[in-house]
Amino acid sequence: MAGLPHRIIKETQHLLAELVPGIKAEPDESNTCYFHVVIAGTQDSPFEGGTFKLELFLPEECPMAAPKVFWLRVCQFCVSSQNQLLVSLILSIF
Repeated sequence: MAGLPHRIIKETQHLLAELVPGIKAEPDESNTCYFHVVIAGTQDSPFEGGTFKLELFLPEECPMAAPKVFWLRVCQFCVSSQNQLLVSLILSIF
């Protein structure tokens, strides 16, 4: 993790040691400013059972500049008039 500010290195180590339920974030092996993130859908919600994949990139200016987050898959949820959950999957490339 050379080249990153000490604060970012410390927070990354904390993130890997103290797992957050439903969120998995791993630094990329070849680029420590890049993270693979998977968020599990919340229980008892229309998102339950879903997995949402993101890419997170920490710019060199971090923490003074915000991280960039890109959704790998965008899901759009709609509820019909009969209260049925309809799912449209939109594949997006950023």
